[in-house]
Parts: sequence; structure tokens; C-alpha cells
Amino acid sequence: MLKSRRIVPSLLRLSTLLPSCNRSLCVKLSVVQALSAKASDKDVKLQGWIRSVRSQKEVLFLDVNDGSSLDNLQVVADPNLGPKNLTYGCAVEVRGKLMKSTYAKQNIELHAEDIKVVGPCDPVVFPFKVKERHSLEYLRPFPHLRCRTNIFSSLLRIRDQASAAIHSFFQDNNFVHIHTPIITSNDCEGAGELFKVEPANKERCEQKETNHFFNIPAFLTVSGQLHLEVMTGAFTKVFTFGPTFRAENSQSRRHLAEFYMVEAEIAFTDGLEDIMQVMEDLFKAATSCLLMKCPKDIELFHKYIAPGQKDRLDLMLKKPFVVLSYNEAINILKKDAHKFEFKPEWGHDLQTEHEKYLVQHCGNVPVFVVNYPYDLKPFYARDNDDGPQRTAAAVDLLVPGIGELFGGSLREERLHLLQSRLEMLGLKETYQWYLDLRRFGSVPHGGFGMGFERYLQCILGVENIKDVIPFPRFTHSCNL
Repeated sequence: MLKSRRIVPSLLRLSTLLPSCNRSLCVKLSVVQALSAKASDKDVKLQGWIRSVRSQKEVLFLDVNDGSSLDNLQVVADPNLGPKNLTYGCAVEVRGKLMKSTYAKQNIELHAEDIKVVGPCDPVVFPFKVKERHSLEYLRPFPHLRCRTNIFSSLLRIRDQASAAIHSFFQDNNFVHIHTPIITSNDCEGAGELFKVEPANKERCEQKETNHFFNIPAFLTVSGQLHLEVMTGAFTKVFTFGPTFRAENSQSRRHLAEFYMVEAEIAFTDGLEDIMQVMEDLFKAATSCLLMKCPKDIELFHKYIAPGQKDRLDLMLKKPFVVLSYNEAINILKKDAHKFEFKPEWGHDLQTEHEKYLVQHCGNVPVFVVNYPYDLKPFYARDNDDGPQRTAAAVDLLVPGIGELFGGSLREERLHLLQSRLEMLGLKETYQWYLDLRRFGSVPHGGFGMGFERYLQCILGVENIKDVIPFPRFTHSCNL
């Protein structure tokens, strides 16, 4: 937290740009700066939105917030000073002096000398009410307004700090950040759930299918992995963090059409354990940083949205992650097969109900499941060469309440094996460039991807993925 003696000189320089107050005295402060400042006789200016109004006979109290903090700054004023349209939700500009507060929950308050309504708000038609704690489900139809509530402004600050923590982890561990393209000709996952990119121009759209804007079919990316693999020919550690898109016809609590992915690729790997260690370190380092940076925002979720989540999160951070082979996982599931809607069978993907059960079975700590059947994994997954039950060097990290959070694998670096698999899938011509990576200085390498929104669900205990992203996109819904 910046101390006031450091804030004031820089802000005084900024005050030369503020014509509405005395240039030599007026300092513009955010709420979080004001709450950490000391009482002073200098004029300060605060801009934000009213979270509550309490008007008494001799004094007027306003709680003002500007998004910089979960806490509001209390403004104290003469009842005759404020305009008549001071209401919950309206935007205000307040000028006055910071004074020591008698209010038990904060040390400082702003004694107003001037209050101006910048943007009025009619509390009767405003969909959020001052004394009501609205559920996340209630807020969902208002993506243009829900950032004004405590819970969602906390979510957005947490997203900001989580993003910064992830970037810091990679930078501290000498990863190079690569901006992978959003428009691509690759289907990395091989599932065909792609959004096609074509110009909206009607005349161009009516041309023959072969006359593409890019001369070949182009899509919104489902993953930056293949582009990161290109970079492992020159860098030993790379990562990307950006939007990805899946045309899944699903309105479930787990799926979005647009979401953010954290992906990393590591060259010169000795085994699957190399990328598993980075996955565990990333989860624990980013989460510990997040708990330190915004404890009050996270506490709000743990108190009102997911009671008990704090203890579950502490357990995840303290305990080492469990490792199970796919074979071991299937055997565990078969012992209680009657509990599942989908019967667990070797050679089939694990369903969400299976993933959650495995986590509970292992003591509600994250679980690595390794060495999946070869045919379940994409063409780039490395063959384990392990006999009749052929498996791939692939791993999923399962976490409490969510199921799969990370997915990764070693990549097949052996040219002849990769070539034969692409031929079998009819993809050899499409991926000639990918084969070139193996022809010229190829090394053992591997990587993983983590869904950023699922990570936030895991940390906060939020059940629906649509409640941890500012503007959710899913089938039949693209508001704003």
C-alpha cells in the first residue's frame, strides 16, 4: 500500500491539470489512497459512485466507492450542502478535507465542503437495491451494470490480480511471453468445435467457398499450443495468456464459447514430471499471491458465496498434489460404479462426475491423472510405447469442486511416429510445417493449458463459470 507522503507530491503535480480546484492545494485521491492517508488540512477531491446515503437532521453521510477498494470512504457533510438528487448509484465529485474518523471500521473520513452530482441515478428503476444482497444468478442478466455491485467489483479486482500473479510467476521463472494469434488455420484440439472467420461484407460472403479472405479456411483459435511449440525451437520456456474460442452447443455451468487460457511450453523435458511440477508451482504461487494481494475481496466470496471454501483452499495449498495413473483411476471408479450416471470403462474419457469423485477419494486435494489411452489424445501427444494397453504421456489436473483444471502432455518429438499418425488421420499435408519442427533441431518438449475462469471458480467457490467473466459468451447469448 502506498503511503500518503509518497502519494501527495506526485498527485500535486497532477493537480495542475484539475481546473476545478485550487492548483496549489487540491489533491485528487482514489478511495484506496484516501483510506490509507492521514488527516490533513489540504483540500482533496474524490470521484466515485454513492453506495449508500444516510441523511440525518444535522449531518449527511455518504458511502462513496470508485472501484479501487472493496471498502467505501465515508463522506460527512452538512445536510444543506448536498444536492437533492444524491441517491444510491449516482456519480459524484466531492471536495473537502480528510479527517480522523470516529467510525469504528475506518480511520479516516472526508468532510465535504462541496458535493457535485456528475451523473444522476434513479434508484426506483435501477435494478440493484441498496439494502439487498443480490445473488450471482440475479446479476447475470445485467452484464452492463453488475460491475457496480460489491461482489462483481471484487471479482474484477481478483481477476486483475490473478492475471498479474500468473504473469509474475512465469517472468520469475524465465518464461518468455508469446502473443499467439487469435485467427488461425489450425484446429489444435481436433474436435472441430471452431468458429469460422469470414468478412461480414455481403458480396464477399456470396463468393465461392474457395475464395477465402486468407486464401484458406480460418478460425478463431481454440488454443495457442501449436504456436508455442514453434517457439520452443528457439526458447526453452514460453507461455501465452489470452482468449480462446469453442463452438460448443452448451449452456452448462462449465462451458463458455469465449474464455481465457494460460498455456505454457517447455523444451528439453526429461519426463511428464517436468510439466506437472510447473503446473503445481503455478497453482500454488499464483493462489498464495492472490490471497495476499486481495484478502478482503476473496473473503467476500468465501463468506457469502461459498462458506467453507477458505479451508478447502488452505488444504490445496498445504498438501502435495496426488498422482494417479489412468489405470488406477479407472480401478477406483469401478469399485463404486453404481454411483455414476456414466459407467467408468478403460478407454473412455473421464466424466466430470468421475473427476470430482477421484478428488474426494484422494482427500479433497488436487489430483494428477497421468498416462491416458493413446486414442483419447490428440495427434501431438507422445506415445509411451507401453505395449498392448497403449497410452500417451498426457496429464490432467483435477481440483475440488471443478474437475479438470489443467490439461497437458509431452509432445511427440520423434518424426517417424508423428508422421505415421498424421498420415493415419489424413492430416499430413495440413501439418507439413509441424513436421518441419521435428526435422530441424527438434528436442523433447511438453506443455499444458489452464482455463483461467475455471481457476477463478476453484479459488472462489463459484459454481457457474458465467459468474467469473465480465461478459460471458455462450450458445444463444452474446449480450453487448
